[in-house]
Amino acid sequence: MNTPIYQSALGSDFARLQPELQEYFALAPGSGHYGVGEGVFDVVGCRQAWLRPLLRLTTGEQAFFPEYGEGIPFRIENHAHLDPFGRSSLTARREIFFPENTRLFQDTTSFDDSGRSPGLVDYVGRFRRLVTDLNLSVTAEGRLRGVSEASRLFLGPLRIPLPAALDAKAYAEQWWEPQEGGRHRIQVKVIQPQIGLVLVYAGHFDYRLEPYPGGTASPGYLPGYARPDGWERRV
Repeated sequence: MNTPIYQSALGSDFARLQPELQEYFALAPGSGHYGVGEGVFDVVGCRQAWLRPLLRLTTGEQAFFPEYGEGIPFRIENHAHLDPFGRSSLTARREIFFPENTRLFQDTTSFDDSGRSPGLVDYVGRFRRLVTDLNLSVTAEGRLRGVSEASRLFLGPLRIPLPAALDAKAYAEQWWEPQEGGRHRIQVKVIQPQIGLVLVYAGHFDYRLEPYPGGTASPGYLPGYARPDGWERRV
């Protein structure tokens, strides 16, 4: 299935997105191209200083990070592909250029139709061990909104659902801003009910498509540097 995953998830609502967002989310496996976004985060990271030492312990997962900054440049690559299990997927690899170091944040979002309710499943981090369901909607203005639902951890053979009291939810919104020649904007907040805001990033970026070297157009192709250290089939 080579349909763009966001189109599969939204159905007819996909046509209600701003045209620039439809173009952004139209990347499909086998297109021979990947997306590159470059811009600046107005704010990014963990605002709560007391929480940063805990987040420092998770940096090896390439999902959370302890830094906080304003006016921080970043780069994102979007790769549409079939995952090893044949699901249409989008792998995102983000580089965030803090003054003291560069942090990587990566995930793979797959359209899964193996259960009763087909939809998007997001596998977060270099080992893809943290998994959440994504609930998407389109605003009256044509913006895309996403909320992460129930999360679970996969540790070896164990599947560990996170209870609601511990689970952190991500609230995301992306839109096209026509001012100053036009640019994409994104805002994401990760909130844990017991401690509040864990992570925030909000900013703007320009976006373009680049061809894969050698004209590669295999639906299963994903560059080596963008591949995770582990794949997870379970949902």
